[in-house]
Amino acid sequence: MSEKPISPLRRRMIEDMTVRNFVEKTHNDYIRHVRTFTTFLGRAPDTAAPEDLRLFQLHQTQTGVGASGINGSVAALRFFFTVTLDRPEMARHLTFVRKPRRIPVILSLEEIARLLEAAPGPKYKAALSAAYGAGLRVSEVVALKVSDIDSERMLLRIEQGKGRKDRFAMLSPLLLELLRDWYRIARPAVWLFPGRDPLLPLTTRQFNRAVHAAADRAAIKKRVTPHTLRHSFATHLLEEKTDVRLIQVLLGHARLDTTALYAQVATNVIRAVMSPLDRLTPLTSEKKPPS
Repeated sequence: MSEKPISPLRRRMIEDMTVRNFVEKTHNDYIRHVRTFTTFLGRAPDTAAPEDLRLFQLHQTQTGVGASGINGSVAALRFFFTVTLDRPEMARHLTFVRKPRRIPVILSLEEIARLLEAAPGPKYKAALSAAYGAGLRVSEVVALKVSDIDSERMLLRIEQGKGRKDRFAMLSPLLLELLRDWYRIARPAVWLFPGRDPLLPLTTRQFNRAVHAAADRAAIKKRVTPHTLRHSFATHLLEEKTDVRLIQVLLGHARLDTTALYAQVATNVIRAVMSPLDRLTPLTSEKKPPS
């Protein structure tokens, strides 16, 4: 069966993204968003008028598309009209939506211990431990190679993390021991956590399923995702009074205010703050008339 031919317009957009060195996920997301807009429009997207963009965003809002989905389509369509079609005036008719900032779910130390013990096998116990023990994103965990472990300097090399940046993550003695246990069992050649095909890494979907399975086995009632381990890592460090700027470096955050969000869920830090109401107590007691 022959593949469906790519239209000249789509090919040009793909070339424009390739020139800018966009990652494959961005390629796929942008093409998908432009295809969705084309379906709504009912004709070629290069024939769209400003009113079509306004109606498309209105349609997205009315059909319950979330802020992330709307903003993803805005980024894709802005690129399509500004770069591929050279119609930058169209971009101003697309509006980003403010995404609600929610407090992340955090597991206690006891819940983390139960989750790791409930992991389905030594590979997933080591992988989940890497996510929590080094504060890694799921994409960073599955992309780890055997050569990324620097046991002499006690570091993990993270290649091309978010924003296509390399960085080093911490490698704790316990995590190193778990990774060595896993290595002795499986002897992985390239990828530290290979998938069903040993030549390919574990997929993020497989990792996600393992996290949910472990949470179920551990009887954790909170909504647990792979990113919960990273959130818990940062929060627990903050509760141990680790400098927030150091946590920013460990997480690979570009902006400090992203890391500062964890101050809202670091309960030890919150409890340690004295309310100004409590400072009034000595003053009010001093003003009481003698009995």
